[in-house]
Amino acid sequence: MKLKRLIFLAMVPLIAAMGPRPQGEADGHRPFVRGEVPAARDEAAPFTHPKMQAGELTVLSADEADPAEFVWQARPVVIFANTAADPSFTEQLAILRRDPAPLLVRGVVVITDTDPAAASLWRRQLRPEGFSLVLIDKDGQVKQRKPSPRSVREITRAIDKFPLRLQEIGRAGLP
Repeated sequence: MKLKRLIFLAMVPLIAAMGPRPQGEADGHRPFVRGEVPAARDEAAPFTHPKMQAGELTVLSADEADPAEFVWQARPVVIFANTAADPSFTEQLAILRRDPAPLLVRGVVVITDTDPAAASLWRRQLRPEGFSLVLIDKDGQVKQRKPSPRSVREITRAIDKFPLRLQEIGRAGLP
């Protein structure tokens, strides 16, 4: 009995540090449903680029965008290829355009670079070889590199594991 009391007394500060318990749907909070994408909150103005259009996936060429303008604003997904006719490149763009909604929720901007001779800033910083898909988080850090096309589901699952994305989900009221 003393051991149970000792364990309980040790747990009290931990439970108190977790804060008050959520009240549920009565005060606007809904429980998290696995696979559900949370609605975006108006905590900050969304990132905009002159070429962006509301509700559409933004696809910019490497010479139209500077990596520094996306830091803390958006998640660049950079697609490299040696030519615009590369089958992997065209397949990847088609995949992303087919289902853009999950990418828009996560603040993704697609950057394409199909001219190795131009030596864009993106290409100099990331140094790809052939086809390459590079996922970059809002802090400007490269999180993943993939040598072949990926589905939107694979990309969004990878993004959802980024530390900054986990913080965003936390701010959205999810556990």
